[in-house]
Amino acid sequence: MTRVLLVDDQVMMRTGLRAILDGAGGIEVVGEATDGAEAVRLAVDLVPDVVLMDLRMPGMHGVEATRRLRGDPRLTNTRVLVLTTFDGDTETVAALRAGASGFLGKGAGPEELVAAVLDVAQGRAALSAHALSVVVEDVSRRQARETQDEELARRIASLTARERDVVTAAARGADNKEIAARMVISPFTVKTHLNRAMTKLGARDRAQVVVLAHRAGLA
Repeated sequence: MTRVLLVDDQVMMRTGLRAILDGAGGIEVVGEATDGAEAVRLAVDLVPDVVLMDLRMPGMHGVEATRRLRGDPRLTNTRVLVLTTFDGDTETVAALRAGASGFLGKGAGPEELVAAVLDVAQGRAALSAHALSVVVEDVSRRQARETQDEELARRIASLTARERDVVTAAARGADNKEIAARMVISPFTVKTHLNRAMTKLGARDRAQVVVLAHRAGLA
């Protein structure tokens, strides 16, 4: 018997979910929670196999509740199946990172709901086509950012010590005269170092140099 805890702030939604799951055979709804905090408390008491979790609720939202459930050593075998409208892809990704084992749209039919609950209970991931596309896009974006950061680090490493100091000072808001005074060099020399740094960093202008310096953590 697969034991399920329902978490949703809407009583009509919980009632409908309970009716579908209790009537499926092999599934028992052992409790209901109206927000994330209550879900965490009940989960510790009931130790369900699956927590069917809404994301948007008053008080503690579903992502934080998922994070706490998956981080509790008493609930090692409890899985979280997120029930979402997919209004915000960032929430879907956040729930995945928090430890959710699956995602199901609120427009899913009874058979799809039951299948997802059973899949998650048995340790399999339950991802709808939309959820899978969101995850793939997030991974792709992160890989792209990592590649960009590696390239930026390589360009930063190509700067001389003087060029790096000038770029850092510029990123902190100093103009050429102020930088020259601090480094005891001429404003013309500052400009020369800055121009060379722009070339090495692939920056179009001083503003972009400042942006890249902040991205690289120089400022």
